[in-house]
Amino acid sequence: MKRDGYISWDEYFMGIAVLSAYRSKDPNTQVGACIVSEENRIMTVGYNGMPKGCSDDDYPWERAGNVLDTKYAFVCHAELNAILNYNGGSMKGSRCYVTLFPCNECAKALIQKGISEIIYMSDKYADSDSTKAAKKMLDSAGVKYRLYEMQNREISFEL
Repeated sequence: MKRDGYISWDEYFMGIAVLSAYRSKDPNTQVGACIVSEENRIMTVGYNGMPKGCSDDDYPWERAGNVLDTKYAFVCHAELNAILNYNGGSMKGSRCYVTLFPCNECAKALIQKGISEIIYMSDKYADSDSTKAAKKMLDSAGVKYRLYEMQNREISFEL
């Protein structure tokens, strides 16, 4: 008989997204993404950070000031990093688990890659124009999105 209490696919893949977020060097916002196939296989992961070859120590992490003195002109978001890290075939029909609701730029990329559903942990920027634009495009493109439902569980196992 199989054991009871194993985690769901949503818990598993969101856990991978959360773990990926811990790789971010951003002192304020750490975001992780995990894109999975229709067969529940991990295709790729990503986190927010500077582009490859751009040292985390040479670029700003500030949130305010002249745009070139802030992170916003330079940081690659988790969803886009996951897409760019993928070396496989089509992403059509896949799901994206992400710790923060995608911005409008990431929403465009997710739509273009054929992602069918976005499962997100936080929507703290719901009132921003970027998030409103993202939701409008996702709705138009027929991409589903839903808030991840946290499970109150204690996980224990023996090795």
